[in-house]
Amino acid sequence: MARRRLGFWQRFAVGLVKPVMTVWTRRTWRGQEHLHHDGGVIIVANHISHADPLVSAHFIYDSGRWPQYLGKASVFRVPVVGWILHRCRQIPVERGSVDAVRSLDALVAALDEGGAVVIYPEGTTTRQPELWPMKAKTGAARLALATGAPVVPVVMWGPERIFDPRTTRVSLRPRIPVTVAAGEPIDLSRWADAQPTRATLEEMTDTIMLRLRDMLAEIRGGTPPPLWERPARSSVGREQRDEAA
Repeated sequence: MARRRLGFWQRFAVGLVKPVMTVWTRRTWRGQEHLHHDGGVIIVANHISHADPLVSAHFIYDSGRWPQYLGKASVFRVPVVGWILHRCRQIPVERGSVDAVRSLDALVAALDEGGAVVIYPEGTTTRQPELWPMKAKTGAARLALATGAPVVPVVMWGPERIFDPRTTRVSLRPRIPVTVAAGEPIDLSRWADAQPTRATLEEMTDTIMLRLRDMLAEIRGGTPPPLWERPARSSVGREQRDEAA
């Protein structure tokens, strides 16, 4: 979506957020040319901080696209807030319910209209102690398989200096350095005609996350570890809960 086609509430959001981010951050943008087309695109991003959406939205907007984020459907039911989110073309997503299929339909419709849909495949900020990517959910892979839309990776490093999820500390100092980089679309062609089985979706998801991990290493330095997995709850803990029940 070209900026000249933005509606009133979209322009209002830009006028509210962009000046703040311009003062708050010192930006290094890379690879914006990978977002310079008009068709639908799935943007997959690493998730290191609650400040990520502000930083990535600034980057995507400066690339000439309007970012459409997924948000919990309950937020869209909040008076005024939900109304504004709808008019800013954000996308409600039902989780853990039979309405999840309807959410997928909304995402497909956004892509069919040429939207730039932003997905954090991990579903939450990474729990990896050094903020490297972790094993992710399969939603982005499922959407890519259903639509054939290009999947463009975007990585960022620096938002954790604004809000660090490990310490919950917020920094309000100006010109915090942040780096955001977009890459070429991820090659998922080997699964173009595949059925959305669990194995297929997990293979696609790992391919997406490994690309994000390796791109992140390029902008932050260091040797990336294997994709991190959350520790399983201990059997002792389960037994104690069963006894308590």
